[in-house]
Amino acid sequence: MTVEAEPLARLRQRTSEKWSVYPDDVLPLFVAETDYPLAPPIAAALHAAIDRSDTGYIGEDDRAKQAFARFALDTWGWEVDPGRTITTTDVSVVIVESLRMLIEPGDRVVITPPVYPPFFELIPEAGGVVEEVPLLDDGAGWSLDLDGLERAFAGGARALLLCHPHNPLGLVHPPEHLRAVAALAARYGAAVVSDEIHAPLTHSDASFTPFLSVSEEARAVGVAAHSASKAWNLAGVKCALIVTASEERAARLHALPVEVEVRTSLLGRIATEAAFDEGRPWLAGILESIEANRELLGRLLAEHLPEARYRVPHASYLAWVDFRGLGWGEDPAARILDEARVALVRGLDFGRQGTGFARVNIACSPEVLTEAVERIASLS
Repeated sequence: MTVEAEPLARLRQRTSEKWSVYPDDVLPLFVAETDYPLAPPIAAALHAAIDRSDTGYIGEDDRAKQAFARFALDTWGWEVDPGRTITTTDVSVVIVESLRMLIEPGDRVVITPPVYPPFFELIPEAGGVVEEVPLLDDGAGWSLDLDGLERAFAGGARALLLCHPHNPLGLVHPPEHLRAVAALAARYGAAVVSDEIHAPLTHSDASFTPFLSVSEEARAVGVAAHSASKAWNLAGVKCALIVTASEERAARLHALPVEVEVRTSLLGRIATEAAFDEGRPWLAGILESIEANRELLGRLLAEHLPEARYRVPHASYLAWVDFRGLGWGEDPAARILDEARVALVRGLDFGRQGTGFARVNIACSPEVLTEAVERIASLS
C-alpha cells in the first residue's frame, strides 16, 4: 500500500534540519530527509524501549546485524556474515573508520563526482587526499570511468570511495562495472569502500547488486557501508553497519578501537532491527510514492520549465536537475531560494560537474512538489 507524505502543518512541527533551517515560507526540498510518517513497527519498537526506560549503552547484542543479514539475503540474495560486521553511529563514521584502517596518511582516495558533498571532507578527515575521476556522461546516462580509475590506481591512488547507488544521480552501478572495479583494485593493491546507504531505495525498474557480492576480488578489497537511516528516515537515531566479507578485512575491522562500535545508539540499534525485519511493507509503500513523484517531476518540468533537463533516477528520492538552459548562472539554487522560496541543494557542492545543476528531494507530497516547481517556473 502506498505511504503518503504528512501534511505541511504537521511536518513543520518537526525539529530536524529539514524543518528548522528555513522559515515557513520556504518549501524545503534539500536535505535527505523524507516527509513520510515513521514506519509503525519502528515507532512501536522505540515506544516500547522508552516505556521500559531502555536508553542506556549498547551491550553485546547482534540482533541488528542479524536483521540486516536477513534483509540482505531476502532482498539481494547476498549472504552477510554478522560476525564480519560491526555497528557504529552513521555512514560517515563507517567511511572515515574504514579508510583509516585501509590507507596511510597522505594516500590518495578516488571519488567520482558529481558526488555526495561530504565525500570531499571525509577523506581528509581519514588522513587521505581527494583524487577526482568524474563519472562519464554520454548524453543519455552516466557510468564509471573505468579507464580513469585504472590510471588513478596505476598512478598510486590507494582506495576508491564508491557511491552505490550514486547520490545525486540515482545511478545503480551494473554488476559488470563493479566486477571491473574490483579487478582493478586487486591488480593495483587498492581498496574499495562502497557507500550503499541508498540501496534499500532501489526502484522497481532497477536491480541493486552489493559490491561485496560480485566476486572474490571484491570481497578481498572491499568494505561496505549500510544503514536503515535513508530508507526509513532514521538519521537521528544513529546506527550504521560496517560490513566486510573476507577473513583479512574482518580481522582489521575487529581491530578497530572498541569505541567505534560502542558509540552506536541503543535506540538506533533497536530501530534498525525493526526496520530491516518488520519495515519492509512500509518501505514498499514509500517506494511507490517516490516512483510516482519521479514521474510527476518529469511532467511538471516538461510543462512549466521545458528548458530544465532531468533524467529519471533509479534509486533513492533525489533528483538531479540541469538548469543551465535557463541561464541562471553557476548556482541556480541560490536564485531559486531567494526568489521562489524553494530550498534545493546547490549543484556546485557535488563538484565542479554540478555547475548549473541543483538536487531536488522528491520524498514529499505531490502537492508540495507541484507547488515547488510552479514557484521555480515563475522565475523564468
